[in-house]
Amino acid sequence: MSAVKENKKVDRPLELGTFLRELVKAGRISQELFEEVSGKRRSSHQQQEHLLIYLSSLEMEDQKNPGKRLNIEDLTRFLAEWSGQDYYHIDPLSIDASKVTQQMSYAFTQRHKIMAVGVKPAEVVIASSQPFMSSWEAGLEHVLRKPIKRVVANPVELQKLTQELYQLAASINSATSGGASSNAPGITNLEQMLELGSLKDPEANDQHVVQIVDWLLQYAFEQRASDIHIEPRREVGNVRFRIDGVLYTVYQIPMQVMNAVTSRLKILGRMNVAEKRRPQDGRLKTKSLKGNEVELRLSTLPTAFGEKMVMRIFDPDVLLKTFGELGFDEDDQGCWQEMIQKKNGIILITGPTGSGKTTTLYSSLKTLATKEVNVCTIEDPIEMVESSFNQMQVQENIDLGFADGVKALLRQDPDIIMIGEIRDLETAEMAIQSALTGHLVLSSLHTNDAPSAISRLLELGVPSYLVKATLVGVVAQRLVRTLCPHCKQAATPNEDVWEAMTKPWNTTLPKQIYEPVGCIECRETGFKGRQGIYEVMPFTEALQDYAEEKGDLPKLRQQAYKEGMRSLKLSGAQKVASGLTTINEVLRVAPANR
Repeated sequence: MSAVKENKKVDRPLELGTFLRELVKAGRISQELFEEVSGKRRSSHQQQEHLLIYLSSLEMEDQKNPGKRLNIEDLTRFLAEWSGQDYYHIDPLSIDASKVTQQMSYAFTQRHKIMAVGVKPAEVVIASSQPFMSSWEAGLEHVLRKPIKRVVANPVELQKLTQELYQLAASINSATSGGASSNAPGITNLEQMLELGSLKDPEANDQHVVQIVDWLLQYAFEQRASDIHIEPRREVGNVRFRIDGVLYTVYQIPMQVMNAVTSRLKILGRMNVAEKRRPQDGRLKTKSLKGNEVELRLSTLPTAFGEKMVMRIFDPDVLLKTFGELGFDEDDQGCWQEMIQKKNGIILITGPTGSGKTTTLYSSLKTLATKEVNVCTIEDPIEMVESSFNQMQVQENIDLGFADGVKALLRQDPDIIMIGEIRDLETAEMAIQSALTGHLVLSSLHTNDAPSAISRLLELGVPSYLVKATLVGVVAQRLVRTLCPHCKQAATPNEDVWEAMTKPWNTTLPKQIYEPVGCIECRETGFKGRQGIYEVMPFTEALQDYAEEKGDLPKLRQQAYKEGMRSLKLSGAQKVASGLTTINEVLRVAPANR
């Protein structure tokens, strides 16, 4: 399709008839639909809104894609192609908010319905949803002293982004104006700078600081973040989100404002605002824009430049997921459910931090917590507050550790006990005592794979006969990013790598795999969401024969494979063969030697 170059010089907004005719020429809508839509009289409200918004509301059938309706992104892409300008999909995470809001005033963006979305050394990228309006170009180029590259963006997303980023910038500027200059170095733990005549930092309850915190939380919920990192630096602090296991920088905030933001969050989390020398934990509950309750766990850490805060976001919907949705295949799911239905014994989940152990534990407890049983937990800290459990938190300051907590729980007539983590011999002994007295105990360990949990217990000093008497089974797990279903494409696997992942288990898997591409839905990453890969090892009588000494671990592992246990790599390979993830993603998280 050729660009209509002469239209670039005509300073006029989009017209309904003209745009519809171009859609007909391109074969996107029928002549009959053109006549029907162009004959409709738009209301005053519809006349005020952008033409693409109005046309997308009509849900016109796309002649080139039968059965599909033309949505606003389709129409925006068409407008970009017709105008000869590049299409730009707005991804807030890829925009340097602090830079783009400095390019022009908010009033200017609203008057001309434009916004800077990229600032490069040689040019400034300006997004607009009116590609044939250009009266503002010459004046803006003169002010910016850089060439302008125009792109076409979705009018709804463009307006939303403009309002959010400029409101945030205004809040930060207002908060900063009440404090020291934004270019002044922050006061740190290692450095002390005396600035005569400087004003106070903004207060934590200042209206502008409240707005910044509100934006930060809502933005994290919208982007599906699992963690928010607030990191102090010498002059400006970083705000980063972890999304699908990867960290993205989303904003840089002047240090005095960041200190106020941290204080505001500490107040909300019922933490000691005055204490900045020691790590602290807190929690808060809020609601997303959709009205869903969201729980956050807060943790502070004193660093060279001030307090670093990490907020872990817990989605309550995760407790409603089935084991299949978490990533268990049919065989592993059946084996796991058989384990947790036992009346007594110890079940362990192993894996590094961030591998999804807590999610598996909570989901399992949720299925077990019927009205007929008493489920008690001892955690450090309590990850998610769940009304169907009786939850207790470790408090070392009053000598309430895991072992003491389990002792207390045993006097509460429990049926099922969840111990957040077995860290020492005392806790392990209390877990074993609980199992021996008829309770089902679920807990976690930090080991590379399931068989290593046996040697870890032996290293702690647990006698092998007690391990044999109480252990029901072990599950090791990792989280892999799942391929975006909208853009993944078929690929051919590396034969050597694929054989190394599957040959040791004599497993034949389809060699048709997929690789990430990147699209609007996944923010050009190629991945969307995560799932678990699992190594499920029931502790059978045959395996008990190899639990005498730590040196028997290789034999125990081989016996577990003979009995049907699949390694983390093989579990990952099955997900690769199912088109859910990639070989590289499995190799990234699975133990290298197994």
